Amino acid sequence: MLFRPVKESDLPDILRLAARAGVGMTSLPHDEPRLRARIHNSIETFAGRLPRAQQGFLFVLEDPLAGRVVGVSAIEVAVGLNEPFYNFRIQRSVRASREIGVYKNQELLHLSYDHTGHSELCTLFLDPDYQVNRNGLLLSKARLLFIAAHRHLFSSHLFAEMRGVVDEEGRSPFWDALGHHFFEIPFAEADRLTGTGMKTFIAELMPSWPVYISLLPAAAQRVIGEVHPRTAPARAILEKEGFSWRGSVDIFDAGPVMEAETDAIRAIRDSRVVTAGRAGETLAEGNAPCIVARDDLAHFCAVLVQPAADGRSLCLNEAQRRAMQIDDADRLRLVSLNPEENAL
Repeated sequence: MLFRPVKESDLPDILRLAARAGVGMTSLPHDEPRLRARIHNSIETFAGRLPRAQQGFLFVLEDPLAGRVVGVSAIEVAVGLNEPFYNFRIQRSVRASREIGVYKNQELLHLSYDHTGHSELCTLFLDPDYQVNRNGLLLSKARLLFIAAHRHLFSSHLFAEMRGVVDEEGRSPFWDALGHHFFEIPFAEADRLTGTGMKTFIAELMPSWPVYISLLPAAAQRVIGEVHPRTAPARAILEKEGFSWRGSVDIFDAGPVMEAETDAIRAIRDSRVVTAGRAGETLAEGNAPCIVARDDLAHFCAVLVQPAADGRSLCLNEAQRRAMQIDDADRLRLVSLNPEENAL
């Protein structure tokens, strides 16, 4: 499996993946013109032709034997610079009455722009048929090696909006309890409009005053900060790398916003650089699977490498070198796939 930057010819496969993603994947709309524009934007970003506010890197996971793209993931360089990036921030309010002896904690939802200028991990989706052999880990974590290799392009703070709880019919308990009263459109339509870049309506219609969580129906309260069942593995991946939920949620479905300081993220902090060398030559000592990436911006790509037969070293086989178009002198960056596995 090869992780690489998107190409224009990937559009049909990405459109197929978007159809399978379903409602709630705002950054992967089943909309051909929008996806074509997203691919073009990534190509222009890699070429260095866009201002920071418009930069976004889109990657794919390719099955070279089948000749098709089976997963996508992305990084937005700096959100909220061209248009506001909204979240709800949960904050606590304490009220007390000495006269009647009541002390009450209340949690409120405040509309915020806390992530303006921050870099975002987004658009993670893997074909369900390929959710095996640690493909999801490669698709998610290879982005972190890209950030490590080109650290100057990204902010000191990373975040990822997780898809919230939405049922099979595309209904969101949180949306039905809150957003629906202000927008009077179905959740799926609000999600579609946001995915196509129409976000002004949020500022125009969203309540600017804090919302008391205790006034929402129990079903809506229960899903605040919870993820869609299909998104639970993605949340677990980020948590193991050092991300945590700090009280921000999506304004539509209340999915958690996972956050971390960029330089503290395990895969970024612990990655190291080696020289490719000859085919079959040891890259590094280690007895755990590793992600190995070609370091340069224009040709960045990554594969998952298993320990060699001796169980103590890592090397690239000829097929991997050919897929990554590696020469002996190329710089490679690598990190163990999981933090609990043997460090390099």
